[in-house]
Amino acid sequence: MKKFIKGLFIFGGIFVVLIAFAIYQLFFDMDSLPTGEYLTEETSLDGTYTLKAYVINGGATVSYAMRGELVFNKMGKKTKNIYWNYREKTAAITWLDNDTVEINGHTLDVPRDRFDFRYQ
Repeated sequence: MKKFIKGLFIFGGIFVVLIAFAIYQLFFDMDSLPTGEYLTEETSLDGTYTLKAYVINGGATVSYAMRGELVFNKMGKKTKNIYWNYREKTAAITWLDNDTVEINGHTLDVPRDRFDFRYQ
């Protein structure tokens, strides 16, 4: 009986972890965002980074959203989503210096910072 209860707890723990991981992947992970339609791009002053903006049409019941993807031009790293905002169809991208970009009024220090409207 003790083995059965121990096995039940282990199975239950694994099940809870898998459900939590699935929820995170589906609703909170910025790397799982929809691709969207290419809008514009701007390259940093020294050419190290390029920020590409994409607009996502959520369909009839959901408003537009904008995704910003950081491309590492000189480092050969994988691209990274650093901007996700709801109810935006345009992108105003300005590089303030080599590592600081302003996207629609939100200032980010790349590559560390991210803006995600779901956490605001």
